[in-house]
Amino acid sequence: MKFSNDAVLAIDIGGTKFEVAVVGYDGTIHASQKYKTLNRVTTERLYGAIKTGATDILKNISPNLKIKFGSIGCGGPMDLTKGEVSPVNIIAFRDFPLVSKLQQDLNLDVYIDNDAKALTLAEKWLGAAGGLDNFISMVVSTGIGGGIFLDNRILGGDKGNCGHIGHVNVVSNGHRCGCSARGCLEAEASGTAIQKIYGVSPKNASTKIKVRTGKLVGKAVGSVFNLLDINRAFVAGSVALGYKDIFFQSAQKEIDRICRLDFSRGAIIQPSILSDRGPILGAAAVGLSNLNIIEF
Repeated sequence: MKFSNDAVLAIDIGGTKFEVAVVGYDGTIHASQKYKTLNRVTTERLYGAIKTGATDILKNISPNLKIKFGSIGCGGPMDLTKGEVSPVNIIAFRDFPLVSKLQQDLNLDVYIDNDAKALTLAEKWLGAAGGLDNFISMVVSTGIGGGIFLDNRILGGDKGNCGHIGHVNVVSNGHRCGCSARGCLEAEASGTAIQKIYGVSPKNASTKIKVRTGKLVGKAVGSVFNLLDINRAFVAGSVALGYKDIFFQSAQKEIDRICRLDFSRGAIIQPSILSDRGPILGAAAVGLSNLNIIEF
């Protein structure tokens, strides 16, 4: 293969964990390590943990692999024009210059995008969306994020935050969100919200909670289908994939109720086939697509 020895240092940063990996240009994960996201600590300690994870994996990979650049998928929002991140679910990072810090400390060019947009790239690259020009991708986990692939390209927006479906309002005057609004999808259906609203771990949610979670996600997704003339959504994340058929059937039922236009009727929501590899492959896809190493 043309790029058999070329690889990217991929970093996926979420609200409860971050993962560091070395990913080949063909999508092979040569090495990976997961860590807990140290959220209620200083900015310096959290960044230090990420930097240490990155440097450690680089020290221990095969000498035959050539690391060309770093590539990050991180929770949002963020300002891609500055390379700064301010994830709602990672309070230690506010306007933090993650790109410039890692470029300096790792001596690598570094690319970054929202983690859910990154997953969207992975779905197109290696997932079930390979033959589609129009779809959305979502993560329903600690938080809720999304990416929009329209007319065969990922949508960005003014600062790179396009697709933030977690902050679509789904409950009028609902629970307070981390963004300070009320009734956001993330404040009602994320793992963090389930813990806060019901006082139970998302893993121990009742059938009623799982049904409500799926229904609210379906409400948001159905509205996006109607808005953008898209008819396919791929969903990853521990909450969605953990709740399995109960979640997806509830979401689909709500989509069927909402999507009544000729172009949106019959739209489908389905689980990502990338499973737990999706986020880190998405992180790798950010840089690979920026450099046109993978093209859509």
